[in-house]
Amino acid sequence: MMTTIKEFLKDNLQVKIYSDRREMGTSAANFAAQCLRELLRQKEEVNIIFAAAASQLEFLEAIILEKDIEWNRVNAFHMDEYTGLPVSHPQRFGNFLNEKIFSKLPLKKVYYLNEDGDDTGAESTRYAALLQKMPPDITFMGIGENTHLAFNDPHVADFNDPVLVKIIDLDEPCKLQQVHDGCFATIADVPSYAYTLTIPALLQSAHIFCMVPGKNKAQAVKYTLTEDISAKYPSTSLRNHPDAILFLDQDSAAFIL
Repeated sequence: MMTTIKEFLKDNLQVKIYSDRREMGTSAANFAAQCLRELLRQKEEVNIIFAAAASQLEFLEAIILEKDIEWNRVNAFHMDEYTGLPVSHPQRFGNFLNEKIFSKLPLKKVYYLNEDGDDTGAESTRYAALLQKMPPDITFMGIGENTHLAFNDPHVADFNDPVLVKIIDLDEPCKLQQVHDGCFATIADVPSYAYTLTIPALLQSAHIFCMVPGKNKAQAVKYTLTEDISAKYPSTSLRNHPDAILFLDQDSAAFIL
């Protein structure tokens, strides 16, 4: 297990800070693998929601290497997807996750969001029904530069959202993050609309592992841990969850160290 520089509790949220993003990702994978093994001892199948983002790369690389996990009893979901992109587009999140992890593990089933490029509300209903039928046990996630969770940007985030999946419009900071992450060359290239799992859908998991490295996330981390819990800063909702861990590196924790 990697050694933390600092760890503390903010409301219900456990916070662990590491020297760099590689140590952060490896440690997060260790904790997540322990949780997953225990769940597989208790249940026939485990359902996991995965985030697709550059911030997750070290974690995804590390959890693939974890031993003694019966991945053939794990169902995978992902938390958001663009509309308006061809299904083969490399920046679609389903394609990202397939390349980085889904194709590398013998998962029981991968349930892709908007796999056929439906781009309608009917897909929201279909995916929500899957989540109701197979409630997630674990969510692997990050936090956006504007404190979004999935694509729940501040202007659309609802802690009591009545639906599990919806189509939303991306705000400008969210689009800019996609450019910062190298996903698109310019903000004009970023799709304006996307599907997202809502805050209640993400937080219904019994266990949440949130990996947030990098200096671009430092301000968002500060807001997450110091502002009042409200939809103005969607990531503050993590502080209400009974079993969530926030993994940081020194860069993302710069404003709270």
